[in-house]
Amino acid sequence: MGFSVNHLEGNATEQLSRYTKNLKYDNLPAEVIERAKMINMHALAAALAANAAPMSGRAIALGKQCNGGVGGESTLWIDGSKVSMANAAFSNGVLCDMLDWEDCAWTGHPSAGVIPVAWAAAEASHKSGKELIAAIVAGYEVYTRVAMAVQPPKGWDYFKGWGLTTWQIFACSTPAAKLLDLSEEQINQAFGLSAVCTTIPSVLHHATMSDAYHYEHGFRAKDGIMAAMVAKSGIENFMDALDDPYAFQYHLTSSPAPEWYTRELGETYFIMKTLCKHWPANMWVQTPLEITYNLVVKNGLRPEDIKEVVLDPPTQGRMAVREEGYSSITQAQFSVPFALASVICDPHAGPQWYSKERLRDPRVLHIAKKVKGGTGKPHQLEESFGLFKAGSHPLKTVTITTNDGRVLTESMDCHPGHPSNMMSREEFCDRFRLQASFTMDSRDKIEHAVDVLCNIEKVKDIAEVTDILHK
Repeated sequence: MGFSVNHLEGNATEQLSRYTKNLKYDNLPAEVIERAKMINMHALAAALAANAAPMSGRAIALGKQCNGGVGGESTLWIDGSKVSMANAAFSNGVLCDMLDWEDCAWTGHPSAGVIPVAWAAAEASHKSGKELIAAIVAGYEVYTRVAMAVQPPKGWDYFKGWGLTTWQIFACSTPAAKLLDLSEEQINQAFGLSAVCTTIPSVLHHATMSDAYHYEHGFRAKDGIMAAMVAKSGIENFMDALDDPYAFQYHLTSSPAPEWYTRELGETYFIMKTLCKHWPANMWVQTPLEITYNLVVKNGLRPEDIKEVVLDPPTQGRMAVREEGYSSITQAQFSVPFALASVICDPHAGPQWYSKERLRDPRVLHIAKKVKGGTGKPHQLEESFGLFKAGSHPLKTVTITTNDGRVLTESMDCHPGHPSNMMSREEFCDRFRLQASFTMDSRDKIEHAVDVLCNIEKVKDIAEVTDILHK
């Protein structure tokens, strides 16, 4: 006897499928197009900067190995080889997240899925720049709504497991489905395939601080491509997964909020509420880093000048000092003491902050031990995310005391890149120039890439411009 589907509660899957199919570049507000273009540039820059990290070579090699060698329709960034869409999305998704330099939504890192998948699918399908931008916007809008619908309830202990890369697959399957020209029904089925490919929320990343975390984004990118491809190949039924609480919602949260699936759909663009990181570090380390950089530069501080650095209030789970050094990039990216010591010792941000030598550099570790939490009540992560959703950010104060008796202090809440203090186009371009320089040694090539990305809507075939994404 067949299983009854009478418990389906709405038509959210259908609405999101129709929205994804019908979203057109020409109907997007100018500010949404501009933000999508800058986020695209920002994510690509983060991936290109990863070239200097040893892990990048392994991620690229795995893409080729899974492909059975070189050959395919989509480009491996940094390297330039061609592999299949799915394998390019895997490797490039890992590169996007590797330095923790890409954007951050309320619920994770959508660009580490949206951007590598959109480029792989657009290149393989010979889509235009306008079609790429429309797919990017669709990816953000579906991702944010699905993610918010399955967030854990208020008061949830994040260390029980927060499924950041669980709902990430919807950031991947959405642009793939759009760029591969799936019908509304096939997009609906691709969302169903995404639902059954979601992973169980796990705390293992936080418990181990392993760089395996960055591979999770590659896994979801590859799965998103495959979900769209399977749906396009033709399957029976498998419809309306988001409307069936037993198909998706209840294995992720005890209190789903399905109203989020279609909240202000077509009216509010949640891509506009995404934070773009100014620094290669965890999002809750951004503001202290920005303040410390300002104090260092304004006052010409050197490492030997520092007596003490105080962050007030401190941030839950981000104050670890490891006197023996840091054993992974992730471990360092989540440490305020390491990040502030890094910017004091080397104000020029880049992958060199996370070299094996720097993770155990006695000079950096010496300064990190001087970074303390203030007397204020620590900002809890749930509280901080609540402020972010409400449009603000935790207010932080950094006070540096120097060996000659100076006391230097500055406060900030919404750092550059926060939706309330977004970087300008020129600031995005300058960050791209810096980050791309770790892959490209030609100023002319970097400037060409900047021009292409700022004018991506003029590109007729994305396959003709992928040379800007490798050496």
